[in-house]
Amino acid sequence: MKTFNKVYIEITSVCNLACSFCPQTSRKTKFIQLDEFNHRLDQIKPHTNHIYLHVKGEPLLHPRIDELLDASHAKGFKVNITTNGTLIPKRMSKILGKPALRQMNFSLHSFDGHEGSVDREGYLGNILAFVREAVKHNVIISFRLWNLDQDNVTNEQKKRNRETLEVLEKEFNLDFKIEEKVAPGSGLKIADRIYLNQDYEFQWPSLEAPEDDGKGFCHALRNQAAILVDGTVVPCCLDGEGVINLGNVNSTPFSEIVEGERANNLYDGFSRREAVEELCRKCGYRQRFGA
Repeated sequence: MKTFNKVYIEITSVCNLACSFCPQTSRKTKFIQLDEFNHRLDQIKPHTNHIYLHVKGEPLLHPRIDELLDASHAKGFKVNITTNGTLIPKRMSKILGKPALRQMNFSLHSFDGHEGSVDREGYLGNILAFVREAVKHNVIISFRLWNLDQDNVTNEQKKRNRETLEVLEKEFNLDFKIEEKVAPGSGLKIADRIYLNQDYEFQWPSLEAPEDDGKGFCHALRNQAAILVDGTVVPCCLDGEGVINLGNVNSTPFSEIVEGERANNLYDGFSRREAVEELCRKCGYRQRFGA
């Protein structure tokens, strides 16, 4: 039986922002129901103890996020949430102190990625107010600033990043400039249980992208799998449109899906350092793991 470090469970396909780096989904708008969520937890329990409430969509939009966290705890799961952070003031009371919550990932690049963003200080202030309380409950915090480009960021983006980093440096009493300590693709511990990660702008794989030679490795179906909000199982969190549809948990057990022919072909292909799926051959993220 395949076991995973984590399984992504998308709880909504809806987002409250329209960021330049994130293609809008063409999938149907949906929020997961509590009974559906419990059914998915039961199905993945033999395979993992860690779940991420994200693929696409903004998880804090879910009005019953507190009940989803309670259900996760009742079934023995630890939960990571990735959020743009804009809804923290509205949802703080629903997630603070929940024993299932292991880690919060804040995509700070969402602020500049969304054209209508205003009040950077207010945005960061709300997040930091949550962070101060969350660390008291031993929640891990990861700040993400994934907006670098391969040729170095533009002067304008450098300036905007500096404004964000200055707020963090002041909050955590740092005596250095963060960008001088952290390299693209790596993380930096800035306080107890608090980390910052800078990286190049994220590129979602697409069938419209150019195809490479297909050589290389990926951890899809090796340390992770994902279930979209409609129940579609995909091999990783990057297949945000369900292109590599391995099956649906509403009609087929998760355990059967991840051991199905298409899933095993993908897994065995990467064991040979070969991408057998078209989307995988058009995914730049795979190249990070080398040939």
